[in-house]
Amino acid sequence: MVYFQIHSDSEIPPSQQLFDQIQFAIASRQYPPGHRLPSTRQLGQITGLHRNTISKVYQKLEKVGLVESLTGSGIYVKAQGNEGIIEKNNTLPTKYSEIQKIISQNIDQLILSGLNLNQIKELFSTEIDWRLSCNALVLVTVPSADIGAGKLIVLELQQALMMPIQLIPLEELSKVILKQTSATVVTSRYFVSQVLDIISQKSIRVIPIDICDYAKELQIIKQLPPDSCLGIVSLSTGILRVAEMMVQSLRGNEVEAIIAQASDSRRLKNLVSRAHTIISDNHSYVAVKKMILALREDLIRPPKLICSDNYIGEKSIQLLKQELGIA
Repeated sequence: MVYFQIHSDSEIPPSQQLFDQIQFAIASRQYPPGHRLPSTRQLGQITGLHRNTISKVYQKLEKVGLVESLTGSGIYVKAQGNEGIIEKNNTLPTKYSEIQKIISQNIDQLILSGLNLNQIKELFSTEIDWRLSCNALVLVTVPSADIGAGKLIVLELQQALMMPIQLIPLEELSKVILKQTSATVVTSRYFVSQVLDIISQKSIRVIPIDICDYAKELQIIKQLPPDSCLGIVSLSTGILRVAEMMVQSLRGNEVEAIIAQASDSRRLKNLVSRAHTIISDNHSYVAVKKMILALREDLIRPPKLICSDNYIGEKSIQLLKQELGIA
């Protein structure tokens, strides 16, 4: 905290004393660039000076370029030297000003660690070039036994990231990767160790994702009345197996679980005919709804259809956007 003290018996006028003390506070970085100075009322209470005198001091500081007045906001310390150059050359929107500060701080840290600007430039360029080359090819891989899970991942990532993504069975990954100099491989955390055993190139980036916790769906299962029949529909056979076990674990014989993939019309028709409640992943939802409409005349009471949350957890989506440099 900066302490201001005005000596009434000094030969130096009080306004000059205040000017010099504020100037020193700015020069010594006690008031760094962007810092908001006390209001004239606050400074008047601290120093005993009239607010008109303080206003004139602020006007003088603004005239010499040390501070700037922002209407309705206050008086702020103005950037100087290199900081001023950055400010004048800054053609980016205001929302990027904080990012520029982060970049500048990181460069300062790298210089302090012993690197020169050319080395720092090379490091940044290498990292950016590597990320761009990895982003040129994004692969999703899962074992072929649950290729439906891979389809779910691809569909959701394409929707979230707005970029083309290829699905490769885990058993074929080594062949595909050998032909690539760089790529990003996305897989479920369940399979990441298998993927890392296959990939040895440092130029290939592997990003594991977490699936949704399905808290909403589990709560629905807990609240189903006894003797209910629950239908579960998904592209992923792995999800169907786990879901069937979870229903058994949570409800025992109280609730019967029937599972089906939307592509298996015979099993789907049986599921729709028998289930009181159906939980479907969002990519099978339309197919289930069509089947319900097709069978509506034969159904005593249409089942309650619930669309499940996304397969991929929201945090994993955000992580991928960050890694791929997508806003």
